[in-house]
Amino acid sequence: MIEIRKALAEELPIVREIAYQTWPETFFEILSPPQIEYMLNMMYNLKTLESHLSEKGQVFLLAEEEGEFLGFAAYELNYSEREKAKLHKIYVLPSAQGKGLGKKLIHEVSDQAKAKGQKSLLLNVNKFNQPAIDFYAYLGFKEAYREVIDIGNGYVMDDVVMELNL
Repeated sequence: MIEIRKALAEELPIVREIAYQTWPETFFEILSPPQIEYMLNMMYNLKTLESHLSEKGQVFLLAEEEGEFLGFAAYELNYSEREKAKLHKIYVLPSAQGKGLGKKLIHEVSDQAKAKGQKSLLLNVNKFNQPAIDFYAYLGFKEAYREVIDIGNGYVMDDVVMELNL
């Protein structure tokens, strides 16, 4: 049985490991290997993850089955000082995809956000990641707008921002 629970600060290396195992397969057709490496190092170093947890108030969830960690999500309540939650990260190991884990993680985030009075849930997805866009649309997310975010080193995130009314 899959259990979804809040991650402890000392479990952030598990989050990092899942990202490092997931990103190359998820983005190999969308991003260059140097950009994948740059973004992983920038976004998933332990100092950054700890900052997101302690300073930015992000909540990390881990999905676990029989002692094996299969995926994670990270979200923030009252994003940009609005009654909207933001799903910053969600990744499931390639070997665990198709088990409904992503859906369970999103439902848990949605439930937590609703319980805290949030009106909607936002997320960013790469505009070329059609399988993810389709997955989010299947769950009820709608395109809200598009944005290009400069992340340094000559790279950008060219995203669709999707929103789910809660």
